[in-house]
Parts: sequence; structure tokens; C-alpha cells
Amino acid sequence: MSTLSDTRPVVDGPARTRTKQPKSVWAVAFASVIAFMGIGLVDPILKPIGEQLHASPSQVTLLFTSYMLVTGIAMLVTGVISSRFGAKKTLLAGLAIIVVFAALAGGSGTVSQIVGFRAGWGLGNALFIATALATIVGSATGGTARAIILYEAALGIGMASGPLVGGFLGHFSWRAPFFGVSVLMALAIVALVVLLPEVPKPAKPTSITAPFKALTYPGLLLVSITALLYNYGFFTLLAYTPFPLNMGTYQIGFIFFGWGLLLALSSVFLAPKLQRAFGTVRMMAIALTLFAADLAVMAIYAHHQPVLVVGTIVSGLFLGINNTLITEAVMESAPVERATASAAYSFVRFGGGAAAPYLAGKLGEHHMALPFWVGAACTAAAVGVLLSGRKLLAHMDDRAPATHTPAEAQAITFGED
Repeated sequence: MSTLSDTRPVVDGPARTRTKQPKSVWAVAFASVIAFMGIGLVDPILKPIGEQLHASPSQVTLLFTSYMLVTGIAMLVTGVISSRFGAKKTLLAGLAIIVVFAALAGGSGTVSQIVGFRAGWGLGNALFIATALATIVGSATGGTARAIILYEAALGIGMASGPLVGGFLGHFSWRAPFFGVSVLMALAIVALVVLLPEVPKPAKPTSITAPFKALTYPGLLLVSITALLYNYGFFTLLAYTPFPLNMGTYQIGFIFFGWGLLLALSSVFLAPKLQRAFGTVRMMAIALTLFAADLAVMAIYAHHQPVLVVGTIVSGLFLGINNTLITEAVMESAPVERATASAAYSFVRFGGGAAAPYLAGKLGEHHMALPFWVGAACTAAAVGVLLSGRKLLAHMDDRAPATHTPAEAQAITFGED
């Protein structure tokens, strides 16, 4: 069994590994961008869905809850499926499921139907996300850290463009973004079919109990619980903020585009430099503390739109830094297969964080600021959990973190030669 500290050998010199990646890696990264677009794409249309289908905020935020709950649970079987059918077939199956259920959501007549179809969407999302991360980390040149930078860049670009596309299409109809996702996912399928070769299957198929066994490693369990807690704040921000903002689809789209843009830039440019300067665990704790403070400020000024706008956008800075570092910590925290570590971690953070959107909507119906306060408290608790077990991740800084100059990071992000 390969350990997560394994890295691919450098070929053609250091400069080449920083900028050159196999076509298969870029194909999966492109598909990842489109997959992550689907998360934030619904933000601008939450209020229109509620208004036109006569649903409360807590009912509408179930679109996020059903999606994340199924995503988290389905993570338990992603390794079983990919190890038996191969990474390429698993990725294509995940995207195909999203194509179908996104289209069905667009044709729904009630909020309950959309919630149900978003659950099916979550199944496809689980098959894709866990397999995509493992495929990129296993195929990219330059080692684990650089591969994670590429993956997080794809995540950030998808998160940034999703609300923008959702705001544009949502201006015509709340149904249009769902159909848009279906079309974009179909394009991603074509890209993977053409560019991604068959990835060899593991010599031994993954057991369905493997994610649970992986969580017996204290380091991985620590990172997973930390992610569960801060994801409560993350998804409160994502699912609930459009309601107190009370703006149009274009405006919401541009606000969350700014959020996603900062998330992408900070994950690629700032995270490696800050990791080198402060260390992995310390920098994660700083980023999460700043995010908790940001949510607290949003709670204090919940009735002031400018504060909510700035607070939402600025949070992308802190989340981008943390996402890159915590993803690398997952890959390095237990001696298990990368896909297994990713599945175990995602099961805890998505499954546990699924309650956040619904609870935020419910709390917000009674007091506008309360969801932000609860999100801030959960994120602060994440900092406490992380620091309590910081010795378990001390090995992360025993080696030199990946370094990227701005030019190298740009090349990694956009595939420049």
C-alpha cells in the first residue's frame, strides 16, 4: 500500500514540473471547475425560488442540506466503486448523474422536488469529488502539495464562476441555472472521454469499511472534525447570506463571484507562502480565527447590507488559505490510500455539516443575526479542536512546504507553458 507521503518523481527538471502537467490532469481539473460551479450556482436563485414557489428560507436552504447529506454518506462507497470500476468510469458516472438530476431540478414544480433532485445530484458529486482529488494527486507531476494547489485552484475558479453564471442565467428564470449545469457537465464528460486515459485499478479493491478504519488514525480524525465544525460556518455563509442581503440575482452573483475569486487567489498564491512563514497548523488556526471573527462582525451588523457584502467577499480570503492547507493535511495525516483518506474526511465534513443550511434558515426566520453567531461559534470551536491536537500534525512542517512564485502559480492555475 502506498502512503500518502509518496510523491511522483520530478521529470525534466524542477521548472518543468511546476508548469507541465499531463493532459489527463488538466481534463480532471477542467471537470472539477464545472463540478464546483454547481455548488455556488444556486446562491443567486435561492430567494427567487422561495418567492415563486412560496417556500420559507429554511425550506429553500434544504437544497444545500439534501445535497451535502447525500454527498457525505455516498463518500463511504466512492472508494469501493472506483477501485472496482476504475477512476475514469467513476468520474464519468458521477458527472452523468449530475447531468440528469440537474436537468430534473430545472424542470421541478415544487421545492420538495428540487430538494429531492439535489439529493441525487449529491450522489454524483460524491463519486466525482473524491475520485477527482485522488486522480489529480496521483497523476500530477511535482508532488502532492503542487497537485493540491491545482485542485484547490480548480475549486476556487468553480466557486467564483458559479454564482456569476447563476446570477446571469437566474435573471431569465430560476430554472435556467439548473439546465446550465446540466449542459456544462455534459461538456465535462466529453473532455474526460477524450483526454483522460484509463487509470490502472488498485491491485486490491477497497473495502467498504476502509473509510471508517481510516478515521481511527488520530490525525485524520482531528482534521475531519475541524472541517465539520468550520463547514458549519462556511455553509451558513453560502446558503443563508442571500436572504439578509435581499438583493437581485445579478447583485448576489457578483458578490459571491468576488468571494470565490478571493478564495481562488488565496488558495493558490497566499497559502503556500503563509504555510512556509507560519507553519501549517498555526496558519490554519489563524485563517479560521479570522473567519470566525468575520462571521461575528456580520452577526453584529446583520441589518447593514454593506457590512454583509464586504464580510462575504473577505471571507473568501480566509477560506481559500484554510482549504489548501487542510486538504494537504488530509493527504498527509494517515498512511492510507489517498482516495480513502479523501472519502473518510469528506464523509465527516459533508455529512456533519449538512444540518448547517437548514438550521441557519430556521434560525434566521426568528432572528436575522443568529445564524451568523452560531456559525462563528462553530468555527471558533474548530480552532480549539485543531490546536488541541496540533502535535498530531507536527510532521507537516518537518519538510519544506511547496513553494510557488506568482508566475508559477498562475501557470498552475491556467495551464500556461
